[in-house]
Amino acid sequence: MTFANMRAGGRAGPVAPAGAKFDGWASMAELWRLVLRSGAPNLRYRLAAALALVVVGKAAGVAAPVAIGAAINRLAPAATAAGVATGVGASFVALAVVFALLRLVSASSPYARDAIFTPVAQSTMAKAATETFAHSLVLSLDFHQTKQTGTLSRIIDRGARSTEFLIRSVVFNLGPTGLELIMAMVVMTVRLDWRFAVATAATILIYGAVTFRITNWRIAHRRELNEADSRAAGLSVDALINYETVKTFGSEVRTVSGYEGAMHDYVQAAVRSNVSLQLLNGVQAVVLNGGLALLAVMAGMEVLAGRMSVGDVTTAVLLLIGVYTPLNTLGSNYREIRQAFIDMEQMAALTGVQPDITDAPAAADLPPATGRGAALAFEHVDFRHDARASGLLDVSFVSAPGTTTALVGPSGAGKTTVVRLALRLIDPQGGAVTLEGLDLRDVRQTSLRGAIALVPQDVALFNDTLYANIAFARPAAGPEEVRAAADSAELGAFVDGLPEGMATRVGERGLKLSGGERQRVGIARALLANPRLLILDEATSALDGPTEAAIQDTLRRVRAGRTTLVVAHRLSTIVDTDQILVLRRGRIVERGTHAELLENAGEYAALWRRQTREA
Repeated sequence: MTFANMRAGGRAGPVAPAGAKFDGWASMAELWRLVLRSGAPNLRYRLAAALALVVVGKAAGVAAPVAIGAAINRLAPAATAAGVATGVGASFVALAVVFALLRLVSASSPYARDAIFTPVAQSTMAKAATETFAHSLVLSLDFHQTKQTGTLSRIIDRGARSTEFLIRSVVFNLGPTGLELIMAMVVMTVRLDWRFAVATAATILIYGAVTFRITNWRIAHRRELNEADSRAAGLSVDALINYETVKTFGSEVRTVSGYEGAMHDYVQAAVRSNVSLQLLNGVQAVVLNGGLALLAVMAGMEVLAGRMSVGDVTTAVLLLIGVYTPLNTLGSNYREIRQAFIDMEQMAALTGVQPDITDAPAAADLPPATGRGAALAFEHVDFRHDARASGLLDVSFVSAPGTTTALVGPSGAGKTTVVRLALRLIDPQGGAVTLEGLDLRDVRQTSLRGAIALVPQDVALFNDTLYANIAFARPAAGPEEVRAAADSAELGAFVDGLPEGMATRVGERGLKLSGGERQRVGIARALLANPRLLILDEATSALDGPTEAAIQDTLRRVRAGRTTLVVAHRLSTIVDTDQILVLRRGRIVERGTHAELLENAGEYAALWRRQTREA
């Protein structure tokens, strides 16, 4: 399924339902579409050359036994008559040379085919990985809050690699084997006897029926193994990402025990899968070798009856061996082939998950910036979370350009929901959120996100340098601009004290830095973005007193020319804001300036008195 064919506005669903029926033809059709859009150099010529080499190689493989059979037949008179050895010998040598050349063509064609087609296969794998990765990034916030990073990463990696394996093992192994079987049966019918073709066809049909029956039985074992592998990977990645939590609670033994249990499930599933595979391979060997024995006996009886020569027997046996060899390989590699199909199934299921937030067909960009900020408005907005009893109820407010609006209230009051609606990470279920007078649902997401910058309470950084993390907001910014943003966020002295300066790597999620240092990097990143709307979600909660005071002075300066939305628990940081909204249970229960709310003696005033007493 390509992204262009996806329906907008769907809900995120499970990545890979365990009981879903796998459609092999649909998967092969999707694989073919991936190949066509892989972008490989000279794609059409490489496809044509690879397919031509397949046909030439298989035709040579079928013609070679015919040539050696004819050569052996030429030797038969020389064994019983004198004086004909010279002529027969020359004829035999010629046919033997033809046999050798045909075998060379048959053996070397796959190598030439792989050399020509490898860029296409690798480009297809890269295209599958890129498309699936890109699709996973546009999925909804709810999807990413419930998925396991390790499991999702494994699905993308295994699914992409399965495309290259399926091209090599199915398209260039199983398919050409069917072509070779048809050619061999035609040769047997024309040159030998139709009964040999019937016996060969019967053997292949029995082989296919047995393989199909055991394959259906093995599917459950293969899925169990895949799910156990993904579960173990998810547990390990979660533990490694959150290793500080594991260590601080002394939970190493418990965490390892959970991982050990997942690996035990994996071992049990692997044993069941492997045993069923060996059963499959054993039954396949019995069928194929039984068919070969039957054909050899039939050929021998025909020779004794004088209806066939010794060379014809050789032709028949070599033809059958040529057909059986790739089938034997297919049987021994069945585990990998079946896993590749399942991996591609999971990747297809992931790309089939619909994003909640999509651009409308007529979505437009925001109007050009005026340099005075953006007008943000909530108009009777309702939103209810699936996992909560309440959300936002009839929330309305306006943040005029260049003003600062603060949101306060207890946990669960709806402050984070307001932020996510302003960023259009979620859409309102009632009412509308507008920026510059445009409903956010009518604005292209890239234009919207380019006009907004968020500094969250818990700033997550990439495992890269300080410079790269700050410049992420605007990669085209020069070193002077990046350094200026760092200085504005009170990072200058910290950077100067580092041996590698801005080239210092911050570690996984920035864990080499303290909480306050991460927040300052987040502030620097937001300042470098130069947004029309700046959202501060407890952006100074991890800072010490003097640093917070300096950052607050910086934030007051940068508010000029932009609209600011602040989420705050410490009321001392918002006393100079233009309006304060007090939320409780999803409703705005008070609004006004700091002085007006103190004069009202309501919830805000009570919270202010409590915080000042504690201070």
